[in-house]
Amino acid sequence: MNALSVLTCLLFPVFAAPLSEAPAPDKGVMWYSWEEAIEANKEEPRKFFVDVYTDWCGWCKRMDQTTFKDEKVASFLNANFYPVKLNAEQREDINYDGKVFKFRNVGRRGVHELAYSLLDGKLGYPSYVYLNENQERIAISPGYKPADQLLSELKRMAEK
Repeated sequence: MNALSVLTCLLFPVFAAPLSEAPAPDKGVMWYSWEEAIEANKEEPRKFFVDVYTDWCGWCKRMDQTTFKDEKVASFLNANFYPVKLNAEQREDINYDGKVFKFRNVGRRGVHELAYSLLDGKLGYPSYVYLNENQERIAISPGYKPADQLLSELKRMAEK
């Protein structure tokens, strides 16, 4: 077999494969920034689910890799809430409700004022904050949660 025949045998299956068999894109949680969620809520009021995390938090990463990739969790979150990712140590300001929330260089790593406010100063990660359509807090829920546990919690919070 010559080199052209080998190349043809290797490439033909790639080009002959139908396009419909391409893997489906990840249909996980459609995360919003704080600002995006506030704007979207003006058009279509919904409750908020705020995932307060840090870049160094191992349990936060595990939530992203497992629970938030669960199809039922992602589907329920996307349909019933504005899911917001809020890095508790982000350096960018957030303008909200006539106030500018800033990063404060306090403690070992610092903290963003909005995260501090949402969590009542109890900085454990991951933590989830549920807000109603008027951005009034319904509940704070700390810690890693497997998919079935989070889905149950989401359903309870959606009814409140």
